[in-house]
Amino acid sequence: MRFIYTIFLIKVSILIRFLGLFNTKIKKGIIGRQETFNKINQAINAEDKTIWFHCASLGEYEQGLPVFEVIRAQYPNYKILLSFFSPSGYDVRKNTKVADIVVYLPLDTTKNAKRFITKLKPELSVFVKYDIWPNYLNELQKLNLKAILISAAFRPNQIYFKWYGSLFTKALKSFDYIFTQNELSKTLLNNSNYNKVTVSGDTRFDRVSNQLKANNTLDFITEFKDNKTTLVFGSSWQEDENVFIDFINNANTNLKFIIAPHEIKDDTIKRLKSSINKKTVLFTNKEYKDLNTYNVFIIDTIGLLSKIYSYADIAYVGGAMGKTGLHNILEPATFGIPVLFGKNHKKFPEAKALIEFGGGFEITSKENFKKTATKLLENKEIYLNSSKLSKSFISEQKGATKTITEHLFK
Repeated sequence: MRFIYTIFLIKVSILIRFLGLFNTKIKKGIIGRQETFNKINQAINAEDKTIWFHCASLGEYEQGLPVFEVIRAQYPNYKILLSFFSPSGYDVRKNTKVADIVVYLPLDTTKNAKRFITKLKPELSVFVKYDIWPNYLNELQKLNLKAILISAAFRPNQIYFKWYGSLFTKALKSFDYIFTQNELSKTLLNNSNYNKVTVSGDTRFDRVSNQLKANNTLDFITEFKDNKTTLVFGSSWQEDENVFIDFINNANTNLKFIIAPHEIKDDTIKRLKSSINKKTVLFTNKEYKDLNTYNVFIIDTIGLLSKIYSYADIAYVGGAMGKTGLHNILEPATFGIPVLFGKNHKKFPEAKALIEFGGGFEITSKENFKKTATKLLENKEIYLNSSKLSKSFISEQKGATKTITEHLFK
């Protein structure tokens, strides 16, 4: 199995280099990985004590952040390295305060893993949710270095639980401890003869709850909203926009709309803006004048969405009308508002749970979006009840960070 995995990695490496010729995002990752070992050599000395955090991308970083912050405070004299696999995580959080050095994780070859772990020698490694790399974990285990997995969520059809997935099953069992989001994940691990596991819940509930303590004021959004009912569309893709653009175009002027598309490339923004027949302003239009006179605000930048959700009366979260994957529905839910999202959410247990709780609504088509949004806008009792349940859904599931860190520091 390891031989097959090695051949697979070689093919992936060749494919990535080829695709990097045509894709800017992939090219960033290639260049970034070439710099990783130089960065480590410059930042970490032989006498340094180290801790390693690893996240696949930005979403996993946000998920792990509450735990990272506690560990950072607990070990102020340690050098902390944060690695990402994806440019979308690295680009946004390369200057985070929870780490001393941020790098791209090199591909999981035996050579890279041995070089990385031998140099770093982390006394603790924290992986978030998934992105579980057999060779890196094998090297950690060989050196008897502690590694944990937090906010893990497993499904029966994953390779870890198949007869042909022995390499990945072994990688899972290399963790000193695993904290899962739910009982199903714990049961799957137990059935695979792994018992060092606790159901802690999802650290994202702690992360989004902390947003309530932050200053979420954005003066330009306050001016734009103008105390009117506002719908926020977060991390939307074209498939999502296809279900709500007609609603925006036919809405009365008493409604305001904020759209924060997932992709902010020029051609994506131009296409989106051209599809809207309401008075529309872009965030990158720096000469804001009379913002209260606009109906639609397109946020063609990153890093503002979590604050913008605090202005929403209703939120739609993108990713699940297509196959890209549902984005974070907990961020808007923490502000106590109804949350709408697409139909392809089966891999996201929090979506099903929020629907069952009463704060979430599945959208299947543009007609269904219109019906659902209209119901929430026109029926005050339904709206207020859904808002209350959405907020309760978050507040009742906090505490994963405490469970994890109490285990670490006992």
